This record gives sequence, structure tokens and C-alpha cells, in this order.
Amino acid sequence: MDSLLEQLPRIASEGRKEVEKIMERISSPNRVTLQSNEYVLPAKASGLLASRTEEIDKNAWHNRLIYGDNLLAMQALLAGDPETGLPSMRGKIDLIYIDPPFDSKADYRTKITLPGTTVEQRPTVIEQFAYSDTWKDGTASYLKMLYPRLVLMRELLSDKGSIYVHIDWHVGHYVKILMDEIFGKDNFRNEIIWKRDAAGKGAKTISKQWPRVHDSLFFYTKSEERYFSQQYTGLTELQLKEYRYQDPDGRKFKRTTLGDYSEKSIEELRKKGLIYVSSTGQEYKKYYLDEAKVTIDNIWVDVLGFGVRTSSKERLDYNTQKPSDLLERIIEASCPKGGIVADFFAGSGTTGAVAEKLGRRWIMSDIGKPAVMITRKRLIDQEAKPFLYQSIGDYQKETFASSRMFRRIGDLAQVILRLYGAEPFNEEQSPNRNLGYIKGTRTLVIVDSPSKMTGLHTLRKAQELRESFLGGWDKVVVLGWNFVFNMGAIIQELNDTRLDVLVIPPDLLDRLKKKWKKGEYEKLVNSGQIRFSSLQYLAVREPVIDERTDDSVEIQIQLDNYILLSPDTLPLDDKDKEKIQAIMSEDPLALLEYWSIDPDYDGEVFRSKWQDYRGNTDMDNDEFRVVPEARLIVPKKAGKRTICVKAVDVFGFESVWMKEV
Repeated sequence: MDSLLEQLPRIASEGRKEVEKIMERISSPNRVTLQSNEYVLPAKASGLLASRTEEIDKNAWHNRLIYGDNLLAMQALLAGDPETGLPSMRGKIDLIYIDPPFDSKADYRTKITLPGTTVEQRPTVIEQFAYSDTWKDGTASYLKMLYPRLVLMRELLSDKGSIYVHIDWHVGHYVKILMDEIFGKDNFRNEIIWKRDAAGKGAKTISKQWPRVHDSLFFYTKSEERYFSQQYTGLTELQLKEYRYQDPDGRKFKRTTLGDYSEKSIEELRKKGLIYVSSTGQEYKKYYLDEAKVTIDNIWVDVLGFGVRTSSKERLDYNTQKPSDLLERIIEASCPKGGIVADFFAGSGTTGAVAEKLGRRWIMSDIGKPAVMITRKRLIDQEAKPFLYQSIGDYQKETFASSRMFRRIGDLAQVILRLYGAEPFNEEQSPNRNLGYIKGTRTLVIVDSPSKMTGLHTLRKAQELRESFLGGWDKVVVLGWNFVFNMGAIIQELNDTRLDVLVIPPDLLDRLKKKWKKGEYEKLVNSGQIRFSSLQYLAVREPVIDERTDDSVEIQIQLDNYILLSPDTLPLDDKDKEKIQAIMSEDPLALLEYWSIDPDYDGEVFRSKWQDYRGNTDMDNDEFRVVPEARLIVPKKAGKRTICVKAVDVFGFESVWMKEV
């Protein structure tokens, strides 16, 4: 096998070709888009609340939290979306900070504390494949993952922009070679050494190496025309002791010799009162304490990691969380006030949280559901400005388009039918090749397209086919990839016991692609290991509306029940699945992580005008449960309004309930 040094030219060449294809697609009608799942107006539960009344101004800037693969997110940002009024971000970002995962043996499990128990969640299936792809061939795979992403980041940066890549000893020097190639060696500014733990963890007496206590940050700029604001720090105790002299007015100073000064310069200092004469008549220059500045250099030992601050209120129990002080220094130095900061491996959201605090705009994305859930709560806690929570539009469509396994969607549908255990109809009976049946039963099976959102139209069509196709059927099963916003409410409204709607596993295309490459495709199809799950849904009691004034009403909303999809489809070990099953039976609402309300849903964007979430104790002292009831004061409205409730469970699954009142 070639060494990494020998593989680097090939990694760069393949990366350039991938970027060429991406750039072609960005300017085509098939460009990637972002869909806005939620417009978050931070207003966490804390008693009887007046609902936020702000509306979305499509012409205004909105900070963005994006869930999904950052390669797709950056494509969407570069392309822009004229239909929704979101412009291209090419050349508009002032600062990018990324902290990509750099340990192939890292444990990406998330600990979830529930009432009376704790479970460990494995990464979602999409995350698992992202991580396994990143490290399947070790460091070479990691560099292949980074190359096109770094190129897209360069395209997003403004001419005065900067990028900081946070890395450790595993892959750092190889990453620098890529960055020299992409950003230009002349645009390398510094390698910043960050000592994570000022005290150090110490070394075992038998250790055969120096302890590893630092990370590196590679600092590059887009061009020579860069923004940079020098940062300063306070004096150490040792430095303060040098200021032991003082003027009659008490102003403290330290003294230094005049060895390098000319007579002319000394005379100028004397006129300014900056010469100190000792008792022996020796002259010195004065340096006043109140004017003292210590320039921060590229070795940072004064910003502590969390190893020595386990009780810090800032800690969110997120493995790769970085301290706010670190991001504060970077943002203050390399992004002007009002500028735009981006982080495409957002983790716990420190970059956006600090940017918000410092008066900068921000964009964050992450492929991890736990990451975006933590970040959303963190920003609401911080009472951030309203922001958009977005995701990749038609994620499965993007995966299908890049798989190159199937020429037609019908070919994929045939595989899905076999995986479900159905026998496909021939092409004459089913021209779209997406219909099948369960042998020995009168059950019809329909596979929806990965490029469609399964909704009411699909279910109505399924009901029609159940009654008419080849003489009729007792039951119909719809297998879908993507679902409309209010799918749970649609299913409840139809109340059809002869109609089942199941979710095609979101990792299925990735799994098929891997098996295809290994020649084990048929094994997976015939294995019976693929599980299709039911949709989860939220039950809410009939809203109570009381008039308060001539201009306002009070809306009372109470959660009634939460039905989670089958536990055997969850990313849990067997023992933890049993714990979840017990909670589902006894206290299903305890599985909710977050819920929010749009008291006047417009059918387009969910405007989250009230939120509660686990960890918010303003309404009660239970940090492991959401409050099940909300009371909002809203402006009175002539005619009907649609109340919409969104809930997200501890695993990141979303459910929506809607009611016209």
C-alpha cells in the first residue's frame, strides 16, 4: 500500500475533480437547497407568556443552524435560493472556525439521562456512515473528506476572510499540506499552539514520551487584504511586581535602562516626563502600569480547556466542546463587528453562542442530531436573536443522485419491495415499478420516491389503489423516505385501520452502496435484517381559548401523549431498549426533549414563538422533563387560526400536531 506521502497527490487530484462536479451542480437547476424547519424566536417557558409577534422578513439577515452533511450545506449556501430570497453566500463570510473530528477511535455515543435511568444512544445511522467513511482507510480517508470541504470554505470566505482549523497531533501536519495547496502557502499566517490544560495531566512514571497537552490551530487568510485586530491580555503576577515605583500622584510604573536610546530621544522622553532618576542619579525610562499591554502571541496557555473546570456552568456534557474564551479570542481578532462567522462542525454550538454575544452574525451546521439539539437549546437559553433552523432539502434525493447504483427510481423501488418481503409486480402491471404484494395475503405495498415528500396525496392514491388495483386488496402499506411536515396529523385524521405508513431506514442507500462496492449487495437484500418503522406522533388535547382583552386571547395547550416509533429501530443496545419500552408504557412524555408552539401557523414556515425543553427549570424543578402545558397570550384574530405544536424526542425524532380553531 502506498504511503500517505505518495497518496497525497491523488487525494488532491480526486478532491479537485469532486469540487469541479460540485461547482457545475451549484449553477444548475438541480442545485442543493435548504428547507427551513423552524424560525426560532427564543421565548422559553417561564410562566404565562405573551407570544412573540415578530414575522420573518425575507429581506433581512437571519442567523442559521443547519442540520445535515456540511458538504451539502455549503453547496446550498454557495448556490443560494432565489425562490426563498436567500442569496448566495459566496465571498461573504468573514471568519470560519472548524474543529473537525480527528480521532478515529473516538466514542460518538451520547448519554441520555431520563427520569430514574440513563441510556446510551449510538450515533444516528446517517452519522455512523459519515464517521465510518471518514476513517475507513485511516488518515487518507480523513484527508479525502476534508479536501473538497476546505475548497468550498475558501469559496465562501470574503477577500478579507480568515479560517482557523482546529486539529491535534493525529493528522495535523497532513492537514497543513492540504491547506497550503488550497489556500496558498503564502496565506498561512500562524500555527497557534493551544495548551488545553494549564496544569497538565502529568505523565505516568513509566511513560516513554512527553505528555500531549496541546492542540494546534492553523490560521490562514483568503488573501493579503485580511482583517486582523491584535489582541492583548493582562499582566501576570510576576510582571505586576515589576511596577514597584510610583509618581507623587500614586501612578505606578516600572523602569528600564536607556542603553539603546539616542540623546535626542532621551531629551524627548524628558520633556514628556517619562524619565525616572534614581537616588544614585542614574536615568531610566518609565513604563506606566495603566498603559501596559501584553500582546497575545501564537502560544496560548491562558485559555483553559474543560479538564480542570468540570463544574463550569458552561459545560454541556458534549465530548468535543471547546471553551467560550477560545472562540472569543479568535472572533475578536479575525471578524469585524457585524461580520459573519461560520462553523461547519458546530458540535455544541460554542462558535455561534460566542458570535451572538459579541455582536457578530453566524452560520452553523452539524451532521449530528444531538449537536443541533444541544445548540438550539443553548441559543434559546442565551436569549439569542431569532434564527432559522434548517436542513438539507430532499436528503434522500441527494443520496440517490450520488449513488450511481440505479438508473431509474423504479429500479430502487424494486429493491425496497424485496427488502420489505414483498413480491414486485411486473412492469406491465406496474409501469412505475413501485408496486408489490405480500405472498399469501391480500396486502398491497407501495414504495414512494426518494425525491418526493410522502403526504396526503400519496395516501389518498394508496387508498384508491387498495380498492381498485387488480380487483382490490384488504390492506395497503406505504413505504416512504421523506414525509410532509404534518404527516402524523394526516394519519390520525384519516383514521384508516387498513392503511399502514412505514419509514424506509434513512441509512438504507448508504448501506446498499457499501454492499454494492463489496459485491455483497444480494446478501443484504436477502438477509431480512432491514427494519421498517412506524411514524411517531404527538397527541394534544383540545386547545382552550379565553378572551383576555379586546385585543388579546389566552391559549391553553396541553400535551396528552407521545407515541414513539418501534424501540427496535432506535440506535440503542438491547438493555437500553428495554428501559425505553418501560418509559413508553409508564410516562411517554418523559421522552420529549423539546417542544414549541406556533399559535398562528401560516402553512409555510413553523414560527416557534414559545419553547420548553429538558434542562429548563424556570417552570418547575424537574430538569429531566418538559412541562406538559403552555398558556400563551396572543393577539386576537378575526376568523380562524391554525395552532401548530412541534415536539422533538430525546433521539431527535420530530412530530407535529395541528388544529384549526
